[in-house]
Amino acid sequence: MKPNIALVYGGYSSEMEISKRSGRNVSDNLDADRYEVYEVLIAKEGWHVLILGREPIPIDKSDFSFELDGQHIRFDAAFLMIHGIPGENGQLQAYFEMIGLPYTGCSSWASTVTFNKYICKTFVRDTGVALAKDCLLYQGDTWSAEDLVARLGLPVFVKPNDGGSSFGISKVKEIGELDAAIRSAFIEGETVLVEAAIPGREMTQGVYFDGEKAVALPITEIVTDREYFDYEAKYLGLSQEICPAPIPEDWRALVTETSLKIFKHFGNRGWMRIDYIHDGSNLHLLEINPTPGMTEASLVPVQLKNAGISMKTFTTQLLDQILCKR
Repeated sequence: MKPNIALVYGGYSSEMEISKRSGRNVSDNLDADRYEVYEVLIAKEGWHVLILGREPIPIDKSDFSFELDGQHIRFDAAFLMIHGIPGENGQLQAYFEMIGLPYTGCSSWASTVTFNKYICKTFVRDTGVALAKDCLLYQGDTWSAEDLVARLGLPVFVKPNDGGSSFGISKVKEIGELDAAIRSAFIEGETVLVEAAIPGREMTQGVYFDGEKAVALPITEIVTDREYFDYEAKYLGLSQEICPAPIPEDWRALVTETSLKIFKHFGNRGWMRIDYIHDGSNLHLLEINPTPGMTEASLVPVQLKNAGISMKTFTTQLLDQILCKR
């Protein structure tokens, strides 16, 4: 019998719609000859299996199972495609670990650390990668725009500390814009990171474990006429994403070496996308995406294509290595 796979997408954050798009693209690229795939939508309103032509079927949260035509269906593994809470911050991973269900992607602790931008930066300092100066603010804190600028300079990026897909992010060039940007970022979460902007060339690289070794994908350079790689640039085509990146070979070697080092630091498990900026003399880590976007237009699928790796091969490698450990 084919193993039952839960393709899990949705979530509780502003990234829900992007997660749905990622999940459906992955669904189209899972090997139906090898797996019995069920799409599972996780939302604040409930957790449901979605089957075409049927009403949504509730998931039993005690063991992540469901009833179908009088049969009790249990899953053999979960393919996680939730961006944001609760599937990218470690909560869902910890739940699956507690009930003994294998899942794709980073471990619960690695997801928790990478999802929190400030904690992530603290954790990766031991790898030697350069990091931008920053300041962490908590909901309810008082802050002084003058003090922040004195410490970090201008321009700065203001971003939710635990969000993705560029929701709530602002690039601030004038001190008078800083307070409003911070308040806007607090709409997305309880902590906000104010970070010195680093001029340079932005690039990103996917890394994954293929069952035997860590594999670094071709590097993508991101070029946009907008102030930064924001939501519109990412999802509405307002950027150039050049893969493989037209960068010097010593830069390419440095990015790949750094990506593999960071991936190992987080346990060499699953896959992640790591974002950088090179200022001409040094490579700086921007952030780490523990569940990167997997829509047709997303960065990792394009990198896979450039590496000659089909999406079906990629998803099969991710699933088979966790199924064999069951």
